[in-house]
Amino acid sequence: MEASRAGERNEVGAIARAVRVLEELADEDEPLGVSELARRTGISKSSVFRIANELDEHRLVERADRGYRLGLKLFELGQRVPRQRNLREAARPVMEDLREATRQTVHLAVLDGESVVYVEVLVGPAGPPLPTRAGVRWPAHATGIGKAILAHSEPSVVERVLAAGLPRVSERTITGAGLLTEELTRIVDRGVAYDLEESKPGLVCVASPVFGSDGRVVAGISVSGWHNRINLDHTAAAVRTAALGLSRHLRD
Repeated sequence: MEASRAGERNEVGAIARAVRVLEELADEDEPLGVSELARRTGISKSSVFRIANELDEHRLVERADRGYRLGLKLFELGQRVPRQRNLREAARPVMEDLREATRQTVHLAVLDGESVVYVEVLVGPAGPPLPTRAGVRWPAHATGIGKAILAHSEPSVVERVLAAGLPRVSERTITGAGLLTEELTRIVDRGVAYDLEESKPGLVCVASPVFGSDGRVVAGISVSGWHNRINLDHTAAAVRTAALGLSRHLRD
């Protein structure tokens, strides 16, 4: 029995180490070598080498000239996540209309822990270059889309985010628990959330929550652009209309 439990603990540990390797690879577009992965993860080089080889055998990573990068198998698996797939399919037409109306970049994201994960990103012809793309995480408190979701989440969810801390992403990021709580209340009242250069200097964003069939917030939708090239009032009306339409579709 003890040997079995020890084996289970080792297996869980191996999975955790593999996830750490995958997360580091996900943060880079260029391949990472064994030495660099070991440095970033704190895992020994021999273990990283073994983990990378096993992941390569299952096509979760692939070998490159200078190391390893994420494999197509991860993309295939990600496309099969039911919540993401169904939400994205429902949102795509709404997002395309919103991009056409605003000519800016449109985001769809869900809350996962203290971060938002971008499910779909449609780059607009007038939109600025952004670090966001499908699959990327960003601190929820530092984004308009994250604040829109948090404002309509259960108190326990907000408390978890506050307890984890509010790291500064940009000079204007809200880092005080009281200030964020007040901002979430204002978002509920006005129906939209703003990111006023809180995630990146010069960038602003308007976001609104999306609700599921049970009336709970399931995602957020947003439009982002340069602060001097976007009309926030007009954009807010368009984003709120899009979010309401998508919420109605998800309820039907």
